[in-house]
Amino acid sequence: MTTSDIEDTPPTDTPGPVRHASRTPDRVSENLLVVEDLVKHFPIKGGLLQRTTGAVQAVDGVNFEVRRGETFSIVGESGCGKSTTARLITRLLEPTGGKVTFEGHDITHLSDAKMRPMRRDIQMIFQDPFSSLNPRHTVGKIVGAPYKLQGVTPEGGRKKAVQDLLETVGLSPEHYNRYPHEFSGGQRQRIGIARTLALKPKLIVADEPVSALDVSIQAQVVNLLEDLQEELDLTYVMIAHDLSVVRHVSDRVAVMYLGKIVEIGDRDDLYDRPRHPYTVAMLSAVPVADTKRRHQRERIRLEGDVPSPINPPPACRFHTRCWKAQDLCRTEEPPLLQIGTAPHSEHKVACHFPVDPPASPVG
Repeated sequence: MTTSDIEDTPPTDTPGPVRHASRTPDRVSENLLVVEDLVKHFPIKGGLLQRTTGAVQAVDGVNFEVRRGETFSIVGESGCGKSTTARLITRLLEPTGGKVTFEGHDITHLSDAKMRPMRRDIQMIFQDPFSSLNPRHTVGKIVGAPYKLQGVTPEGGRKKAVQDLLETVGLSPEHYNRYPHEFSGGQRQRIGIARTLALKPKLIVADEPVSALDVSIQAQVVNLLEDLQEELDLTYVMIAHDLSVVRHVSDRVAVMYLGKIVEIGDRDDLYDRPRHPYTVAMLSAVPVADTKRRHQRERIRLEGDVPSPINPPPACRFHTRCWKAQDLCRTEEPPLLQIGTAPHSEHKVACHFPVDPPASPVG
């Protein structure tokens, strides 16, 4: 059977735009995940003796917390360290420094054996739905793999549990014996999501889960993730570069640049009143359908290329491309501090000379 024989849009899906996330105040409570001064440097070796000659500073002092039941998104251009951060908090990579705390337990340097039980609660959705699935295994074996790895026998048997998961993500239970190549990209991502849900995790880290999919399918998968969050009380860390999708699904958003978080805040506050020059420039590039708003908004084009993470600029890492940079930016690193006087404000920015909201080109 070919891809064309399998309908890409399940009957339970309603095609349409991404639904706007809505959160009730009591849904988001205590911190599920806390990241403190997280660092990951990849050593560079060279010469006959393979001595360390430098390091790629992929993540360099990242701090944030993720609250139970929320969607926390990390955005930034390619190479900023967001995907590395995702692999650090899921412990697919060993941190160079810092601390990762999940439900009050320090998991920063747990051994594989001690980390294995924690993986029931922390799962990951990968960017490429094809390369993350073994082409030689059936869907039933792929989705049921977590049960085997964790030694879990689900109620009613493994086959029934897998078929129930397939139905939950909008696929037919009859797909149990089929192989990944028989499915479209959107369906493969649903298979990956079903595998992620097998052990009923509390935290799901989604590394650009829709960027490899056709635009016509992206909204369906995003809406599926929203529905699953409401139904199963999931917490998401979403890694993305599509700012339009991020605005629809997020509760809070962190902006990364060259291994550091430069701005973090409530979704609406950050999108409507960006304060860091990098965030302002990034949002100014988002396409706008309304022609009136398009002409009213100033498009900011950054000068130069992103510096190398091997040798990042001193002090503020954005000062080499920033139109507001002054001498202080070249000598002193700006801390990530709360901006504004409102006591309930959680908007933080790492900038000596943040953009004044009325002067923001985003509007």
